[in-house]
Amino acid sequence: MKHSNSPAKLPAAYWRLWWASAVDNVGDGIFSAAVPLLTVALTRDPVQVSVVSAATYLPWLLLSLPAGALVDRRDRVSLLWRLQALQAAIVAVAAVLIGLGRIDIAGLAGMGFGLGACEVVFASASLAVVPDLVSEAQLHRANGNQYAIANAGQLFVGPPVGSLLFAGAAALPFGVDAVSFVGSAALLATLPRRPVARGVQPPVRVAVVEGVRWLGRHRLLRTLAGLLAVNTFCYQLGNATVVLLATQILHVSERGYGVLLAGAAAGSVLGGMVNARVVARIGALQALLTALSANVVIFVLVGVSPNAVVLGVLLGFNGFATTLWSVVTVSLRQQAVPAELRGRVHSVYRMLGWGLMPLGSLAGGLVADVLGIRAAYPVAGAVRGIALAVALPVLLSAMRAGRAAE
Repeated sequence: MKHSNSPAKLPAAYWRLWWASAVDNVGDGIFSAAVPLLTVALTRDPVQVSVVSAATYLPWLLLSLPAGALVDRRDRVSLLWRLQALQAAIVAVAAVLIGLGRIDIAGLAGMGFGLGACEVVFASASLAVVPDLVSEAQLHRANGNQYAIANAGQLFVGPPVGSLLFAGAAALPFGVDAVSFVGSAALLATLPRRPVARGVQPPVRVAVVEGVRWLGRHRLLRTLAGLLAVNTFCYQLGNATVVLLATQILHVSERGYGVLLAGAAAGSVLGGMVNARVVARIGALQALLTALSANVVIFVLVGVSPNAVVLGVLLGFNGFATTLWSVVTVSLRQQAVPAELRGRVHSVYRMLGWGLMPLGSLAGGLVADVLGIRAAYPVAGAVRGIALAVALPVLLSAMRAGRAAE
């Protein structure tokens, strides 16, 4: 269902989606602070720490392609709220096990894999549903709002609450996260449904191939997918052991770790709020190129942070740049991909982009173990720089084509 082309006012249905994201992402932020703290309480081995992160992202490699086909042949709203309900159940079970002292690294990894499997389908469905709620002219603003509230919840509000709850009792943040999933599911169930095509559906394999072929023929989007693959690999390479950098090298406390993540999130939230203005001023692809270049420099500097304050500031700048280029690429896909292919193309893109994240997590643990905890981010920054240089001709060509069409 399409609405007015005016970007001034987003429709009520969109704001219900936004509030569901707000509730869910605060819970996710609480969870994101508690999991590494619990992991470090169980082990200080960088490789074992990275295993939990790797398990969470492994479903992106294994399940993305069939998830996209599922999203294109099922009611997306029903998928959204049911997946949130399932995630609530998974985290609730984990909270009980943690409260009983029956959790270990394998249990945390299993929980991460289960939540990640749900998230693969949820992410494809949520991206596909936004263009059903707003007009094309509103996409940058709508996506920016989504990223802003996601970052505010996951990185700004949730982490300090999660670290405080964890300091009180290890199971508390997981119980609160389960409640947030239930609240999000209740809001998502009220969204309007988009009619699902009836009749004989092609086999899943055929449907997946259609999405792969469409993306393969789109030069800019396939280049961005490859660039995303390298960038997310590198992000996890650095991020998998950032809790060790903060707590072991810079001597940040459990509560301070949550505050550090909250401070870093300020840049991400700001990026989501102002992205539409930045794009309007300098253009989508120029904003994309600027943000990607900034990420390279910031990654190198994070590894030599002398204290927690500098680390937090650098992570904040990184969040701003990452949110900016994420919003631009999401909006480009939503504008370019036909509605009936959105789920499949988004899933192929995400599979390429996120499929290497578990390997990045493991690589981060190995780099930290062999070269030292500080080495992970500079190594990741160097790899990101090489990838950007390889992709640069395609990005510049697209920028020139866009200017010529104006």
